[in-house]
Amino acid sequence: MKVQVMATGSLHAGHQPGLGVTGEAPSTYDGWAPRVVLGADSPGGLALPPASPTAAWLYGPRAVWTDGAMVVAADTGNHRVLIWHTLPTADGTPADVVLGQPDETSEGPAAGGAGAAHGMYLPTGVLVHEGRLVVADAWHHRLLVWDAVPTATATPPDHVIGQASFDEVEPNAGREADAGTFYWPFGIAVVDGRFHVADTGNRRVLIWRDGLPLDGRPADVVLGQPDEHAREENRGGEVGPASFRWPHALAGTGTGGLLVADAGNHRVLRWDAHPEADAPADAALGQPDLVSGTEFPYVSQAGRMRFPYGLATVTGDSPGTAVADTANNRVLLFAGTDAVGDALPTAVLGQRTHAANGENRWEMVAADTFCWPYGLHWHRPEPGTDRPELVAVADSGNNRVVIWARP
Repeated sequence: MKVQVMATGSLHAGHQPGLGVTGEAPSTYDGWAPRVVLGADSPGGLALPPASPTAAWLYGPRAVWTDGAMVVAADTGNHRVLIWHTLPTADGTPADVVLGQPDETSEGPAAGGAGAAHGMYLPTGVLVHEGRLVVADAWHHRLLVWDAVPTATATPPDHVIGQASFDEVEPNAGREADAGTFYWPFGIAVVDGRFHVADTGNRRVLIWRDGLPLDGRPADVVLGQPDEHAREENRGGEVGPASFRWPHALAGTGTGGLLVADAGNHRVLRWDAHPEADAPADAALGQPDLVSGTEFPYVSQAGRMRFPYGLATVTGDSPGTAVADTANNRVLLFAGTDAVGDALPTAVLGQRTHAANGENRWEMVAADTFCWPYGLHWHRPEPGTDRPELVAVADSGNNRVVIWARP
């Protein structure tokens, strides 16, 4: 069953990427502009997908990944993952591969029983690492792993993490939470060879030091809870430097540290060194200190965040941090990976000022507007190539993925 998603206006064919109503790209974009839109074109001002999906439509996508050649998206509302094996150059390009459904027109969750083996239920994280595809199949409380990125629709996964078999889908594997179970695993990342899972429903981050735990071993580090069995938000107390409400996305600092988007506390936490055990964060972005988690929806959003669900970084000579500031309907790009407090980003994609936060700017759906951008990935090509930098955004409320580029 589909549910209408709030959006207004329409995205017209032949859009001029990055142009606002004045015909000029807002100065807040810092040279970035939409390059291609995948999914809904919002006919008649509504971003409501058809009852029967196609390989060209998305419904509430919550994650996306790209290496500049391939695009992988979690088509969350259709309970599937879409793969474009070649970076699309035209709006509405259909995906080459559909995973989690038997074909491109089926929809609905595989909520247990025989359908759970190869089906998905609200996938919310995607990652390609060393040739393997990893999907956070959130409401099946597991991760699915393919040893190679599939080239055919309905290819079954090769491994499952967090459940004893492909047929089991209970929260925390049907038992008390421990270091090897999940409850709504929403975010996944490999940082400096360490595999991280934002185990959102257990309000914690699990870390494996030696990569993907295909052997079923428990996590080496449980971050955000006093022990492997605890699962209360903010450790059962007030917001603090060692607690999460809804940890949702993860990224590396490029200097041996870790960033976690703690969406429910409206902040991004930073550890300056990889946590080897449960430990407090060293700094917070989006809040004035490490003990604040307040939302301020009706004031200027300069220096603030509201439910930052997405997070990505680029490292090297010119590092940067991208945050999907979801409820503020924008993407924030920071220079470096060490911004703290109310630091202003170098770019605000989707809004004309640092203060604004309207869904589709309270105007109309356009290539450069957002309605609840949920997940993102920042790709920077190797030095010496003529390919642009890309920021791929899962624009969830507009039922599409928008790939932004900067020369």
